Amino acid sequence: MNAGELRDKTADQLNEELANLKKEAFNLRFQQATGQLENTARMRSVKRDAARVKTILNEKARAAAGEAN
Repeated sequence: MNAGELRDKTADQLNEELANLKKEAFNLRFQQATGQLENTARMRSVKRDAARVKTILNEKARAAAGEAN
């Protein structure tokens, strides 16, 4: 997932994507704690994707606030 794809989505879609990423991160942490996690790099990519989504959401919020003033 790259930032260009995320910028094309609406805020609702981004919030849904963020919720999905948080669920996946939780599941990965649970798998790691029980010793079932095989691809540890997936945890890092999920964290980064979540941060990327949050960044785009903040950019959209800042742009909307700038237009309101």
